[in-house]
Amino acid sequence: MTPAALRATLRAMKIPVTELQSLVEQVLVRHGVTAVRAPLLAATIVAAERDGSRSHGLQRLAGYLSSLLSGWVDGAAEPVVYEAGAGVLKVDARNGFAQVALVEAAPRLRTMAAGLGSAIMTTANGHHFAALWPDIEPLAAEGYIALTMVNTRARMVVWQGTRKVLGTNPMAFACPRKSGPPVVWDQASSVMSQGDVLLASAAKRLLPEGVGVDDDGKATTDPDAVLRDGALLPFGGVKGGSLAFMIEILATWAVPGLASRTTPGISRAR
Repeated sequence: MTPAALRATLRAMKIPVTELQSLVEQVLVRHGVTAVRAPLLAATIVAAERDGSRSHGLQRLAGYLSSLLSGWVDGAAEPVVYEAGAGVLKVDARNGFAQVALVEAAPRLRTMAAGLGSAIMTTANGHHFAALWPDIEPLAAEGYIALTMVNTRARMVVWQGTRKVLGTNPMAFACPRKSGPPVVWDQASSVMSQGDVLLASAAKRLLPEGVGVDDDGKATTDPDAVLRDGALLPFGGVKGGSLAFMIEILATWAVPGLASRTTPGISRAR
C-alpha cells in the first residue's frame, strides 16, 4: 500500500470514542503521565477529534509525547494552589500540564465564584497544547460564565510588523443556557491556528490568502514557508493584534517569580 493510500485508509477508519479515549490514555501513561491524570489529558484530545477539530485532536498527541520524552514537561507534576486575594487564585503547575492545574484548583475557583460572584485563576509554569473549550464548557454546564486565554510562543506579526513578536494567543468563552448545552467558542488571535497550518502542510494544501507571511514578511499561501521562518497574521488586522497583545499581558499576570501561561475567569450567571 502506498503512503497516500494508507493515509486515505486511516482517514476512513472509525473507532468508538471510548476506545479512542482508552488508547490515548495508554499512550500517555507509557510516556510518563500518571495514570490518575492521563484520562483528563486524553479527554481533551479525544473531544477535539470527536467534534471535528482535527487541528487540536490526535494531531497534538505527538507534541504531548515529544515534550514528555524530552523532559520539557513533567507528566507527574502536582500543582500548588495559592490564594492571592479575594476571588483570586494563582496556581504553580510545577512544569506540568495546565489542564491538571485547572482541575486541582477548580473546586476552590467555584467556591470563590459562588461566594463573591466572580473569580480569577492564573496558572504559572504550565503547558497547554490542546483546545481551550474543554477547560471551560463543564463550568458553563454548571451555570457559570467562563472566559479563558493562553499566551504562546511568538508565531504572529502584529500592527503592520514584518517579524513574529506575539503568539497566536487563543481565547475561549462559555455561557450557560436555560435549555440546551452551553454556548461555547474557542479561537486563536491569528486568522488561522498553528494547528490548521500544520494540517495544510501535511496535506500539501495551499493556505487561503491573508493567513501568513514568509521570512521576508511577504504574503504567502505556502504553509511550509509560514511554518519554517514565516509568521501568521492576526484576524481583523490591527484589532486582532491588539487582542493578542492584551492576552499576552493578562496571561502573564503571575505568582511572583513565575511566568504565567493561562488565565481563566468565571462568574455565576444570574
